[in-house]
Amino acid sequence: MSSPDLEKRLSALEKVLQITRDMAASSDLEELLGVIIDRSMELLEAERATLFLYDPDRQELFSKIAAGANEIRFPANIGIAGAAVRDKNVINIPDAYADERFNPEIDRRTGFRTRSILAVPLLDYSGQIVGVLEVINKKDDNTGQFNQDDIVLAETLAAQAGVVLQQARLMEHYVQKQRMEQALQIAREIQQGLLPHQDPVVEGFDIAGWSAPADEAGGDVYDFFDLGDGRLTIMLADATGHGVGPALVAAEARAMMRALCCQGVNLSAIISKVNDLLEEDLAQSRFVTCFFGLLDAGNKTISYISAGQGPLLFYEHHSDRFERMLSTGLPLGVISGTNFDQKVQRRFEKGDIFAITTDGFFEACNKSGEVFGMERIEQVVRRYKDLPARDIINHLRQGLFEFIGHTKQDDDLTAIVIRRIS
Repeated sequence: MSSPDLEKRLSALEKVLQITRDMAASSDLEELLGVIIDRSMELLEAERATLFLYDPDRQELFSKIAAGANEIRFPANIGIAGAAVRDKNVINIPDAYADERFNPEIDRRTGFRTRSILAVPLLDYSGQIVGVLEVINKKDDNTGQFNQDDIVLAETLAAQAGVVLQQARLMEHYVQKQRMEQALQIAREIQQGLLPHQDPVVEGFDIAGWSAPADEAGGDVYDFFDLGDGRLTIMLADATGHGVGPALVAAEARAMMRALCCQGVNLSAIISKVNDLLEEDLAQSRFVTCFFGLLDAGNKTISYISAGQGPLLFYEHHSDRFERMLSTGLPLGVISGTNFDQKVQRRFEKGDIFAITTDGFFEACNKSGEVFGMERIEQVVRRYKDLPARDIINHLRQGLFEFIGHTKQDDDLTAIVIRRIS
């Protein structure tokens, strides 16, 4: 090898070393992509370059940044880049238009003329595809084509770029996950802040509520609204699904209920209005089951409408008997103009208990697929019927979690217990 050729190769390898340093110093993924593209064009004396990242979940290649072109996304099994993914080898195309794998559509859109292409697969530590670097149109060469020296340099650069790129993507995913977890934690704190901070005080009654989401935020909510004169509205709602979306829907339903209660309590009118408003906002697959009741301590009664929420349990202390009461109408947000005039009224005798739970309780399964069921809820209420409402809920929670064991909580859990004490 002549001295000029040796000096040229040494100079090129020094450039690769400097590029590696530049890549390591890049502060984020976008900057790193730009460094790889710009330096590869300088190193290989090319007119343009595009870096395609590999999406293994969607089996696609996509460019977040491309020198001289807009973002591109396509299946990872087509084209010249797709061939580089499949073979995990550098592909040198001396005449792009003579290769049937070349797609000239981008040239047609941009007015650019692609002559030659060097497609370089980028691999991580384990040899898995991270992306593909396409370097286009060799400059300052009589042939206008990439040669064997260019291939060696491209492979050397790719060996460094693939590893650094994988590290950068992992760090980006970690940062995104941290941000998402922080946002979800904020959503959880906001949602928990909407729940009652203390149990209501109503003469002659002992009332408690509790809720726990399956994820960071859930689709369940409950609320008490003191109207004075011994009257209290009680609301429990369960939006389909669990997570941030249903949590927003449940919070919306709660806010509507509260706002309308300030204008006077007509159960049918309020729940009908909330239904119509939710129907306007929700997608067809979304709805909200809702219990909405009015407890009157003066006459010891509760009047309620249950829009798809049930079964509800009423325990008669003197007869030691349970009654399971079904919902009185459709869930909210399904059909605008739905009639919710069917109202139920029950009178409490001393010791009677009204238990309202979401389906997260009675549909919870253990590792054998057995459901917790309404019978077990009844057993807990009966066993602890003479304890405060808060203790009944605590025993219900404990019984449920002992039943499911290490099985993941799949649904949000919410319960309200109303007990007449005098």
